[in-house]
Amino acid sequence: MLDMAKVIGERIYLRLLEPEDTDRCARWINDPEVNYGLISEQLHFNRVREREWIDGLYRDDTSITFGICLKADGRHIGNIGLNLIDRVSRTAHFGILIGEKDEWGKGYATEATKLVVEYAFNVQNLQRVELVVFEFNERAHACYKKAGFVEEGRLRRKRYKRGKYYDEILMAILRDE
Repeated sequence: MLDMAKVIGERIYLRLLEPEDTDRCARWINDPEVNYGLISEQLHFNRVREREWIDGLYRDDTSITFGICLKADGRHIGNIGLNLIDRVSRTAHFGILIGEKDEWGKGYATEATKLVVEYAFNVQNLQRVELVVFEFNERAHACYKKAGFVEEGRLRRKRYKRGKYYDEILMAILRDE
């Protein structure tokens, strides 16, 4: 089921973030292991800064961010969203974070990715959803392929992280794919 407030899948549902999610989101973004695959890899987000980010989501019409929750118990395990939404070109940039490490490798990211892509095309009427993944993030790369994203190119040694340069892999999925 797709609507603005909640997107329901087989094992998970996506809901808009709430102020009550602040502490959990701050814990995830400050965990170097969770944060390692993110583009920014910014650490030291305090509770105030994370709350400002959540509050700002409702004032920004160029991004939509959902919490990923387990249907079994309602537990919030990560965040997913569309950013830099361009309503003229009908494109957006995709991002996901599974913050609860005990839920890694269970297929929740793939299910959530497919739900957001469906939401992007059927509710937001987008034409293209794109993303960047680091070459070392093999799990994320496999997830995106399973969800239908196609590799479009590579930016060689684009990102410096923890003492080494890595390629950024550009991927996208189009509405008719």
